[in-house]
Amino acid sequence: MQLGIPVHQPEQPELPADVERVVVCAYGLYIPPRLLALSLWLNVHPSLLPRWRGAAPVERAILAGDSETGVTIHETVEALDAGPVAAQESFPLGELDAGGVFERSAAIAARLLADVIESPSFLPQPEVGATYAEKITPFDRELNLDDPVDAWRRVRALSPHIGAWTTMHGRRVTIWRARLEDGQFVPELVQPEGRGKMSYDEFVRGLR
Repeated sequence: MQLGIPVHQPEQPELPADVERVVVCAYGLYIPPRLLALSLWLNVHPSLLPRWRGAAPVERAILAGDSETGVTIHETVEALDAGPVAAQESFPLGELDAGGVFERSAAIAARLLADVIESPSFLPQPEVGATYAEKITPFDRELNLDDPVDAWRRVRALSPHIGAWTTMHGRRVTIWRARLEDGQFVPELVQPEGRGKMSYDEFVRGLR
């Protein structure tokens, strides 16, 4: 409400009367066709659709080692993230973690929405190249330190909102930040079970 724009978070999707546009983002509830027919629904999706339709596009892009990601504004239709595209913009993933991707995506989404919300024109979304971003599971959170590249991607993909973990020195440790150095996985910011976040050096010193 800071900008004078009402934001609704109903338990079940409904529309007040005479709404011309509805913008949704990270909205997990099913929107029935009767509501989709009442207004133009625009969905903000943090991927380059049709790649990574679904629940965890940012995490899956990082886990897959994609070189770029982006933001897509598309019409919400009954099929999952399959509506025609009004705007799309890419950016390199580099070494960003999920938090960095969300932050950059939010700024891009606001600009793209401002450009198209009044008079959007749409291009059909291709089915070729479509992939699905399944929800993150407990299995996805466990690091395999024998695969340094995968472990590094997993830490980035799940930071700072979920966290990836492994067992180090006999203790379960969540690793929030790490780097690759000469092909080796190097933890930087960790959280031993039952403790607060600390540098990896602090954790090792505490073991002595």
